[in-house]
Amino acid sequence: MTAERVLMAFAGFMVLLSVVLTWYVHPYWLWLTVFVGANLFQSAFTGFCPAMMVIKKLGFKTEKQAAQGL
Repeated sequence: MTAERVLMAFAGFMVLLSVVLTWYVHPYWLWLTVFVGANLFQSAFTGFCPAMMVIKKLGFKTEKQAAQGL
């Protein structure tokens, strides 16, 4: 699994988690969805994503690295 796919899975999981927490715990958990969405939006323009840095440190390769066989 490449780093980009792990990032998409993580973002989707966080959105679903925030929906469940909003429904069962407290409506303020909706702010987690806002944070994830804002982070995805800004990373599309800046290329900076803190979660991607963590994912890379965990040893996942980017699609470019996987294609090059690194």
